[in-house]
Amino acid sequence: MRHFGHIPSATRTGLFHREPVDFTADSPARTLAVALGATLYSPATRPRLADDVRKQAARGVVSMVLCLEDSISDGEVEAGEDNLVRQFADLAAGAVPDADTVTDVPLLFIRVREPRQITDLVDRLGETVRLLSGFVLPKFTETRGRAFLEALTQAERTSGRRLFAMPVLESPELLHLETRAETLAGIASITDKYRDRVLALRLGVTDFCSAYGLRRSPDMTAYDVKIVANVIADVVNVLGRSDGTGFTVTGPVWEYFRPGERMFKPQLRRSPFLEGSAEDLRTALIEHDLDGLLREIELDRANGLLGKTCIHPTHVVPVHALSVVSHEEWSDAQDILRPEQGGGGVLRSAYTNKMNEVKPHRAWAERTLQRAEVFGVAKEDVGFVDLLTAGLAG
Repeated sequence: MRHFGHIPSATRTGLFHREPVDFTADSPARTLAVALGATLYSPATRPRLADDVRKQAARGVVSMVLCLEDSISDGEVEAGEDNLVRQFADLAAGAVPDADTVTDVPLLFIRVREPRQITDLVDRLGETVRLLSGFVLPKFTETRGRAFLEALTQAERTSGRRLFAMPVLESPELLHLETRAETLAGIASITDKYRDRVLALRLGVTDFCSAYGLRRSPDMTAYDVKIVANVIADVVNVLGRSDGTGFTVTGPVWEYFRPGERMFKPQLRRSPFLEGSAEDLRTALIEHDLDGLLREIELDRANGLLGKTCIHPTHVVPVHALSVVSHEEWSDAQDILRPEQGGGGVLRSAYTNKMNEVKPHRAWAERTLQRAEVFGVAKEDVGFVDLLTAGLAG
């Protein structure tokens, strides 16, 4: 799989200075953590879930979470588990026989409620576990997380399959100021112990808001809700450091969308290289409650987050379009990381609009080139509008 792999090769050639690379579920964890992109959630009870997975993969989705937790009622859990076993069998039946690596489905994760579900589901999936990349662990704390991660380790041993964990940080202990520092220290300790199995950390901002009876409107980002913004800042401070101790932390869910999957007016989808369409596109985005989403994606990146939880297919392409590295970013990162700059110093950027300080900007440059590998580098004259419309047209 690859980002923007669903659009024609000729279109990609026109968009990218460097195209996104291919990757598989067996790629290094460091690559997969960056490549998650827009992780689309779907209730595990959907009767045609396998078809939904295939359809979303054909539209550019590279990671999905099949949810047995908050997206379904308590009374549907058993039926959801049964459905997952059936749907994985359906997916496996359409995959390449005897292939070690499955290339026609996204990275698939199951969001469970309890640790026992991990071992039970892996046993029930049998050989179709080869389609599974891991589990999403809800309301994660040190105490609660230990049981989940022990179950994951056991499931790995019995299945012979590498399985990742994506803990969701959403517990009241993390939100409340008097317990936050201790909770973060505990999460840091347990995730470090199981570092090889933790792919990324996810933020449960809806639960944060729920604790105070809050809900942000479509014209407000998570960063406008100060209680939430403070938690995000502290999570990144402790768990998102670039010194080798941190993890990829993904952006919070955007919960607004319009009915149906057609995001833009037909005239905005004529060509991936529309001229003079920026204002029309912005108007369309506002009409579809996505102007706030775009601002939040930009603020996610500015605050150290990468990728995003998504609950609707129309959110995927904007997240991926804004994840592509601009030619200017790539040029700066390349200059900063040149071997001859190892001693430090200050450089004028190739775009002559900023100064690049080699030592302070090194971590940023390394992260930028990691993102460039999986999302690609846009050509100099290619912007967000071009990437967005190409992604939609694909």
